[in-house]
Amino acid sequence: MFDENMAYRIGLPVIDLLAGLFLDLDVEFHAPLPEGAKIISPNHPSTSDPGLILTLTSEPISILIEDTLFKVPHFGRYLANSGHIEVAAGKGQEAVDRAIDKLARGGVIGVFPEGAISPLEGGFHRPRTGAVRLALEADVPIVPVGIALDRKRLRLVETNVNGEKEVGTWYLRGPYAITVGEPMTFGGDIEDWDYVRESSQSLMNRIAQLSYESALRMKQKYPIDVRHFLRRPLLAD
Repeated sequence: MFDENMAYRIGLPVIDLLAGLFLDLDVEFHAPLPEGAKIISPNHPSTSDPGLILTLTSEPISILIEDTLFKVPHFGRYLANSGHIEVAAGKGQEAVDRAIDKLARGGVIGVFPEGAISPLEGGFHRPRTGAVRLALEADVPIVPVGIALDRKRLRLVETNVNGEKEVGTWYLRGPYAITVGEPMTFGGDIEDWDYVRESSQSLMNRIAQLSYESALRMKQKYPIDVRHFLRRPLLAD
């Protein structure tokens, strides 16, 4: 079996190189990342985000990713070999179990609470509860992350995956700002649905605030419309 740490180490310098060549990457930390197991939770304005958040730490990050990308020739194999976690319809518990196992061994998990690419018109999707439920079950902190980019530079790329049309929202060139917030901890009952929903809302609100901070820094150098990053997430049903 291919060693996933080796695959990860091979891929990360490529991501660093491409980001350095094509992106004006601006990263700011409110606090150092906590040691040990943790969940990193960003907003999701582009298909490029999973690769770029890997640059936040030298620790391997296993990201929960929709199974469609695992079906892309070569790229899907790389994702699997690098330790990322496939999330397939009807098999969500399998993904959760893998994430819990990695956290139990001190690993780092990446979860996008929106569950999909952010709306093209700006703002955020309603948060899902998976990140908070995972944090409660594994008893680990969540690190909120706010991403901002120049929406005019997003490129919709249509591909064919297993005979079905898929559209990727790629960000390949331009300014890209990330603000990493202080860790958030949640200590309630995982079976208390109201608590889980409220905590998910708090997490998404914080991510939105951090995204707006990123946008304000970017506006100092680029003529972007920061209104796209104002806090507007609503709680999922």
